[in-house]
Amino acid sequence: MFTGIIQAVGTVHSLQPRGGDVRLRIGTGKLDLSDVQPGDSIAVNGVCLTAVELPGDGFVADVSRETLSLTSLGDLQPGSPVNLEKALTLATRLGGHLVSGHVDGLGVVVERREDARSVRFTIEAPAELARYIAHKGSITVDGTSLTVNGVEGARFHLNIVPHTLQETIMDTYQVGTRVNLEVDLVARYLERLLLGDRAAEPGAEGVTLETLARAGFRSD
Repeated sequence: MFTGIIQAVGTVHSLQPRGGDVRLRIGTGKLDLSDVQPGDSIAVNGVCLTAVELPGDGFVADVSRETLSLTSLGDLQPGSPVNLEKALTLATRLGGHLVSGHVDGLGVVVERREDARSVRFTIEAPAELARYIAHKGSITVDGTSLTVNGVEGARFHLNIVPHTLQETIMDTYQVGTRVNLEVDLVARYLERLLLGDRAAEPGAEGVTLETLARAGFRSD
C-alpha cells in the first residue's frame, strides 16, 4: 500500500527487453533506499513494482507484459522522469489517501492551461471508470494523490499547485500525455458491497437502480 505522496522524482536509466517483458533500472535521486531490501515494493508512476536488485544509485524491477499493456510504463524511455514512492509502513504519515499501486486504467491529458501560479489539467478517463470519479473525491494520477475539482462525463479537472508541479512529474504533462489512473478504493468496495449476494453470480458487476432499490436507497 501507498499514500500517493510522491517522495522523489527518479530517472529511467535503462529498459532491457527480457523475453517479451522488460527489466527496468531506475535512478532514485534523493529517495533514501537505506531501508529497502530486495523484494520490497516501490511505486513507479503509480505502478507497484518489486525491487529485485539494489545497485546503489537506484533499483531494478521486472515489468511483465500485462503491466506494460495496462499502464504507461511501456511509454518510458531512458531519461524519462518518474514519480517514486516507497511502500508505507505503520509509522508512515497518511498524507494522501490509501493507494494500492494497481492501475485501473489509462487516462489522457486533453487540456492544460495556466491559472495564476497553478496549472489546470483536464484528463479523460476510460468510460468504465467514470462512475468512480466524483467531484471533490480522491484519484491517483501517476501515483500522485489528487482531489478532483470537477467532473464532466468521463473527463475530470485538476488544479495543481506549484509545490506539486515541482515535486512530481506533472509539470511535464502536455496534451496527449497518457497517465496511470487508480480510482478511490472506497468507491470500488462500496460498489461491490451494494451488489450483496449477487456479487457471487457470474457477470455481476455495476450498480443499477434495481441494486439501489434492494439496498434501500431508492423507493418507487
